[in-house]
Amino acid sequence: MEIRGNIVDVEQKRIFPGRVEIENGVITKREELAEEFDSYIIPGFIDAHIHIESSMIVPSEFARIATRFGTVATVSDPHEIANVLGVPGVEFMIENAKHVPLKFYFGAPSCVPATSFESAGAVISSKEIRELLEKPEIHYLSEMMNYPGVTHGDEEVLAKIAIAKELGKPIDGHAPGLRGDDVQRYIEAGISTDHECFTLEEAEEKLGHGMKVIIREGSAAKNFEALFPIINKYPDEVMLCSDDKHPDDLVCGHINQLVARAIASGGELFHVLRAASRTPVQHYNLNVGLLQEGDPADCVVVDNLESFNVSRTVIDGRDVFHNGVVEIERIEVSTLNNFSCSKVTTDELKVAHPASTIRVITVADGQLITGEEHIEVNATEGKLESDVDQDVLKLVVKNRYQDAPVAVAFVKNFRLQRGALASTVAHDSHNIIAVGVGDEDIAQAINYLIDYQGGVVAVADGETHGLPLPIAGLMSPLPGDEVARQYETIDALAKELGCKLKAPYMTLSFLALLVIPQLKLSDKGLFDGGSFAFVPLQV
Repeated sequence: MEIRGNIVDVEQKRIFPGRVEIENGVITKREELAEEFDSYIIPGFIDAHIHIESSMIVPSEFARIATRFGTVATVSDPHEIANVLGVPGVEFMIENAKHVPLKFYFGAPSCVPATSFESAGAVISSKEIRELLEKPEIHYLSEMMNYPGVTHGDEEVLAKIAIAKELGKPIDGHAPGLRGDDVQRYIEAGISTDHECFTLEEAEEKLGHGMKVIIREGSAAKNFEALFPIINKYPDEVMLCSDDKHPDDLVCGHINQLVARAIASGGELFHVLRAASRTPVQHYNLNVGLLQEGDPADCVVVDNLESFNVSRTVIDGRDVFHNGVVEIERIEVSTLNNFSCSKVTTDELKVAHPASTIRVITVADGQLITGEEHIEVNATEGKLESDVDQDVLKLVVKNRYQDAPVAVAFVKNFRLQRGALASTVAHDSHNIIAVGVGDEDIAQAINYLIDYQGGVVAVADGETHGLPLPIAGLMSPLPGDEVARQYETIDALAKELGCKLKAPYMTLSFLALLVIPQLKLSDKGLFDGGSFAFVPLQV
């Protein structure tokens, strides 16, 4: 096999016309030619931190979409399915991924559950972390979200870190807003990366302590605009990731979009391409080629170095995408799940309260962090209700693993004028989360998800529009393009109901993620991520 074009060498930082010879999946020769080409051969793109489950499709379907955009490998944290099913969930992801050529590098989920303040479907102990990290398919310890446990010396947390160090596996971080002495202690414990920086100052402080920063641009969390200057300033310490990418976004592009945007924003070509390939290869010790002789033949052909339109993707010397055709077959998958709860009634959603001034979660488009406002809301016969005029809506989290009382709070900035939205994609424990204007619609949305054992749904005027996700309540067995189309329809309906957020369901899914400040809601109650403790609804 031979590929000809302008070779972009990220190691030597030069571009030259040439040809690449490939035998048995390896680059055997790279030769410079005295010809002119209108295409460029570049190293394949790597998503340095992603939860495949958030695309709502299984790894094999993810591969059939991502390779269209030049993705050859991912650093994948399977902690979403692990929070539902434990180690068997991780094994499901590994086995499904083996059927396709895209290189999935899975980690051992470090925080299952993410905290003790929520109900997850499983627990992964330090003993199981060792068993996972000893598997050849597990390449690192996934994001250590329990940063208070690290900085305060939690025995189980430190045991997991020690095992990763012993086995020579990198340790990923997750520490939004952590600064000063706390971040220094966190890094000194062995945490090597962070993808949660949301200000340039935070990123530069972490880089100054020797941590690598992964710039994230996903469906809900968008940090590129704030962080892209570090690409040129710290060219070998930065990587790129999507973290969580919903199916409708994935079918439009992947890391190639972030590369093009970085170039358009003034990023130096080789600095950007290193962030998208060389740096993750070196940091995680990935068996992914960088267009050097003797490397695995993992490369991409693009028509220019501005928009990075992909015409060909090669993995281990095999064409996986060429001239608009994906050359990866579909894999049939069986479903597995963990779902055991009864339907709700509107009476369970009532909030009896002696005072109407309450803590309200405030969301911001493009951010996972939330705020807190104190607002006086509607009360009818001593029961608090959604207040559309103030854009304060009822938020409900229901334990899906066993019968338990629902948790109810209020959220601002969704701007729904009618109806309700609900999902079993609710980081990280993936209980049922719902937001809505009226109790009847909220209950209808929740009960739809119980009937279908997971999914995303919009309810309005008595009508229900849903996308079932029967694999762990997180993923569909359908083809990726079909999932994207169905999700796009539901997303559009959410916006017809008045929601102004770019990714309503992604934003909703993170309102139960307690490890990202400030105010969140778990199935056990309203939680303050700053004090790391429950707080009352009443001010």
